[in-house]
Amino acid sequence: MKIFRLLAILVIILVCAAAGFSFWLYRELHRPVAHSHATQYIEIPRGSTPDETISRLSSSGVIGRSWPLRLYIRFSGAGTRLKAGEYRFPSPISPLGVLRKLEEGEQRLARFTVIEGWTRWDIAAAMARIPELKLANAEEALALMNDTSDIRDLDAQATNLEGYLYPDTYSFPPDTNARAMIAVMVKRFRQVWREQLGEQALPANRTPREIVTVASLVETEAKLKEERPLVASVIYNRLKIGMSLGIDSSIIYASKLAGKWKNDGKVYRSDLERDSPYNTRKVRGLPPGPIASSGARSIEAALRPAETNYLYYVREPSRDDGAHNFYSNEADFQRGVQSLRAWESERDARATPAPANENN
Repeated sequence: MKIFRLLAILVIILVCAAAGFSFWLYRELHRPVAHSHATQYIEIPRGSTPDETISRLSSSGVIGRSWPLRLYIRFSGAGTRLKAGEYRFPSPISPLGVLRKLEEGEQRLARFTVIEGWTRWDIAAAMARIPELKLANAEEALALMNDTSDIRDLDAQATNLEGYLYPDTYSFPPDTNARAMIAVMVKRFRQVWREQLGEQALPANRTPREIVTVASLVETEAKLKEERPLVASVIYNRLKIGMSLGIDSSIIYASKLAGKWKNDGKVYRSDLERDSPYNTRKVRGLPPGPIASSGARSIEAALRPAETNYLYYVREPSRDDGAHNFYSNEADFQRGVQSLRAWESERDARATPAPANENN
């Protein structure tokens, strides 16, 4: 009987020890560990064994005690599911949280930003500066933008992707090529287009191409979000009465197409006199197509313009945020123009240094 009692006590001790160890191991695997590498990438090379992977993470401080996770991996069989990659681990993170990320896999993502109002030339130039894309020059990216198969259902007339490369910040895996990047930008445009259009019919029987063209004009003219529907109303009001749009950004686009744009922010007489369907001073109606990448607010404004009788707008000289004054008749507009010119003359006079005093 004494032996049985001792055996029973031993079994109870072993069970309690096992239970205690299991509880401790559970807590250890679930306990978040703070570390100082949350903003850094940690590379797990291809062919790394589970032990090598855990050692690397332990030496980086992402994992505290490494052996509980090694033990768990060995008995759970998780070692076959670990993936190579470049990982960022938030702080704090538990060992099991680390394991889940290793099972899912992760690669460093390169960020690429397209700015609202950029043309396809701007986007191509930015892409050419990304070494991983291995583009010989911007022209190589531009050539890829001549493939319009992804927007043919929306715009059968398009000869390039101008206006359909949505402005946003994108994250791409390091092995992404230029064609794939462009496809993602178009896909994002289509998503925003569907969101903005909703169940609404296109206004005034306009085609998607015409709406995207109006949106691009709004994008390049309006700096303030609240003014975008107003600028759109001016465009539509002028189109309704057959009045030329006279939008400088489209004239600049015509000069870029001709390879004559001086890129100094000034519109020259030669630009104004250029024969081009994009010269909205000389040619009435919309330009043949979009002139820039438009954000959601400009697309929304083109789909839902404000209801006004405005035909003109001119910059408000007392503000430096790009605000405009809007007018419904030419006389008021000319007074606004004169006020702006007077302000510009005064500004230029203040900026010009006074002549040196010869007596000093």
